Amino acid sequence: MYTQGLDQAGKSGTARSAEETPERLEAFQARIDAEEKIEAKDWMPEAYRRTLVRQISQHAHSEIIGMQPEGNWLTRAPTLKRKAILLAKVQDEAGHGLYLYGAAETLGVSRDRMVADLLSGKAKYSSIFNYPTLTWADIGAIGWLVDGAAIMNQIPLCRCSYGPYSRAMIRICKEESFHQRQGYEIMLTLCRGTGEQKAMAQDALNRFWWPSLMMFGPSDATSTHSAQSMQWKIKRFSNDELRRKFIDVTVPQAEFLGLTVPDDKLHFNRATGHYEHSDIDWQEFYEVISGNGPCNRQRMAKRRKAHDDGAWVRAAAQAHAAKQAARAAA
Repeated sequence: MYTQGLDQAGKSGTARSAEETPERLEAFQARIDAEEKIEAKDWMPEAYRRTLVRQISQHAHSEIIGMQPEGNWLTRAPTLKRKAILLAKVQDEAGHGLYLYGAAETLGVSRDRMVADLLSGKAKYSSIFNYPTLTWADIGAIGWLVDGAAIMNQIPLCRCSYGPYSRAMIRICKEESFHQRQGYEIMLTLCRGTGEQKAMAQDALNRFWWPSLMMFGPSDATSTHSAQSMQWKIKRFSNDELRRKFIDVTVPQAEFLGLTVPDDKLHFNRATGHYEHSDIDWQEFYEVISGNGPCNRQRMAKRRKAHDDGAWVRAAAQAHAAKQAARAAA
């Protein structure tokens, strides 16, 4: 989709800084305020570029790592139809990762560099994918809650100020909407089944509710990058705003299923028109982000093994490309 892939890491930082005059920075912000799209070959502040590289690459890593929890159930889906749907979904996530790596490449960072940062532990991915999928109901909870939270966060990204990212998100969000419906349909089927099946759905909701709320990132008071990202219109809503929207939409869905959200303090505030909830355990969030979640080591070990096992494929592709180039030159 985006194939520039030019690594500008070696470009002179001094030269870049010299370009960032007050007049240029003001003109750049004026373009942002006017809702113009910034394209790959346009001038941009180095901090804007770094912010996008960090966000888009982390998003891409999350899609790739996120294949693992659901891939865990590909051989154990309850029916052939469920297996086919889940397989298609996992393939979608792989495609999302490739779209996003391509969008990040337009900013001058190579895919090899991004992958190396992930495998070394330098780059992060969404904390939610470090939780285990213990039952089939977890696949439903991931579709309903995790993909639901992703859609809430990603639909505004379709209006991101950086053109390649915003255009990639349009297709991704269309596909994520199907994933969310698929997950909710699994939960609905379980809740209309036996008592044991409904209990399994409730257990999945209990385990994935709080990690899903953490997906939106730290509270606005402690978020490091949120304010600047909103000024540049990379983000359109703050973390807390998106989290509140998600809760307002999801709680009625849980009630329709006949499930109980695991929060004793959850209640609807008629004055504000929003749900109030208990404080989030941010210590757990930071522990998971730091690599101490239930499945952090397992996820990275599998990712590194897959990368090593695929070395021969990458080498073959490079050899084929070199041979084709040699023939064209001859």
